Amino acid sequence: MMRALYTAATGMIAEQTNVDTIANNLSNVNTYGYKTERTEFKSLLYQTIQTKTTSANGEQKPVGAQVGLGTRVAATTSMYTQGSMLDSDSDTDFAIEGSGFFAVRGVDGQTYYTRNGNFTWSLDANGRTMLTDYEGCPVLDTEGNEIYVPNGVSSESMVFGEDGSISYRDVTTGNVLPLNQSFGIYQFNNPAGLEKLSSSRLAATAASGNPLLEGTAQGLKLSKVHAGYLEGSNVQVADEMVNMIIAQRAYELNSKAITTADSMLDTANNLKR
Repeated sequence: MMRALYTAATGMIAEQTNVDTIANNLSNVNTYGYKTERTEFKSLLYQTIQTKTTSANGEQKPVGAQVGLGTRVAATTSMYTQGSMLDSDSDTDFAIEGSGFFAVRGVDGQTYYTRNGNFTWSLDANGRTMLTDYEGCPVLDTEGNEIYVPNGVSSESMVFGEDGSISYRDVTTGNVLPLNQSFGIYQFNNPAGLEKLSSSRLAATAASGNPLLEGTAQGLKLSKVHAGYLEGSNVQVADEMVNMIIAQRAYELNSKAITTADSMLDTANNLKR
């Protein structure tokens, strides 16, 4: 019965984490580029009560007796499926169709990755117009450099292609002139291994593998960049609500198991009286 108390307690702790994960998914339903998360569980050690070759009469038994000692959270996995394309009125909003990620340089000088293409034009320390995210971190091109508006050109004249290429329109002739610069779009062998940070940023880890630059790394299906769109989250509210109900019922069931074990201990304690 004491074993039942601890086993049910591990179930309650694990389901509490599951509810936290579901609540985080629901809270980010309107976060651009957010990818839904799922809590994974694994069983704890099993205690052998009786081996498969032992019986009270010395007879051979084909099956032993084991009792599990509960569960715990093994991982929280991100599901990198494509989110819906949301129309935007801003020319500096971008949505990636495919498996790629934008690259931005953080304030610490490190490169981070994101599916959130909610960008804007900002002025750097030298007064040049640069493409950044809404925290002022520069968006990077294929060479790892910042993306600037050419001198004497208005930011409204910038043109972005589906292949990530960057150009500008000459106001005099109306011709589109290339800058020989493109968005740095990266893929990962295991995107679920990326470390999630604040502001929809992701950091490469040993589990995710090294970033693979599209157009350079072999065997990658190229992504498309849609200007004037944003990628919505892939959270399905109906599914998350069902998962929430299931997690709550599992939590209640573990709680009742503790109550039942406590009642049995109380009964055993009163037998002597």
